[in-house]
Amino acid sequence: MCIFNKKIPVGATALVTGASSGIGLEFSRRLATLGINVVLVSNQQEQLDDATAELRSAYPALKFYSVFKNLADADSAEFLLGYCLKNGIAIDILINNAGIFNFKKVIDMTPERLNLFVDLHMRSVTQLCRTFALDMLERGCKGYIFNMASMCCWMPMPGIAAYAATKAYIRVFSRSMYLEMKDYGISVTVACPGGISTELFGLSPGLRRLAVRIGALTTPQRFARNALRRVFNRRKQYINGFLNRLAIFVVANLPVRFCVVVKHQLLDKNVTR
Repeated sequence: MCIFNKKIPVGATALVTGASSGIGLEFSRRLATLGINVVLVSNQQEQLDDATAELRSAYPALKFYSVFKNLADADSAEFLLGYCLKNGIAIDILINNAGIFNFKKVIDMTPERLNLFVDLHMRSVTQLCRTFALDMLERGCKGYIFNMASMCCWMPMPGIAAYAATKAYIRVFSRSMYLEMKDYGISVTVACPGGISTELFGLSPGLRRLAVRIGALTTPQRFARNALRRVFNRRKQYINGFLNRLAIFVVANLPVRFCVVVKHQLLDKNVTR
């Protein structure tokens, strides 16, 4: 059974998906600074091994588990719970961070790529939440679930249809599950961040540094720190920054003519299948 000291779990274990790099790795590092053991899950074997080795070296008193798994597989949730049960690991904090992105028209995406958005952002998140929430209930653990959406979930723009729509699902699902689990003492927090300086969007390191300096992007370190604060405060939603909240309103209400210009200038000139 997990034991909680005020808002921070003591001796608890978190499972982090997409943990081998970017925001997922920063979540893992931040959890470790709080004395929390971590199960790192990724489908990038070499990066996963490096991340796990780094954490084991930096925090020898904690336990870090490395699990190679493609979350788009239909059995991913059952597989991860089975791994935990087999190894005597009780998950008190679930961090659903794994995600993908591309900037492309739906008709220019392969069926396999479209299915990957649905499988990774929708089916996997849904099944992981259900599977580990049930496990928490059975153990009497008042645990924490965190799901990563995006401010794009309010933005019907050309080029991000699959990304924005599946992230919108995560937000609505999380907000609903927050209400369903409240009576059991299990919290569900969804983050809808603006741009974060990672490799997800394909920007060069130089452009990412510039964007951070001017405030267009935030660092993974800052986002992970602030997001976990909301998780342990059992907040239902986190949107980082006033400018991002403003952008949600502005972009969602752009005229159709402007959105079509975006399509012509950024999509039609860069068609790749």
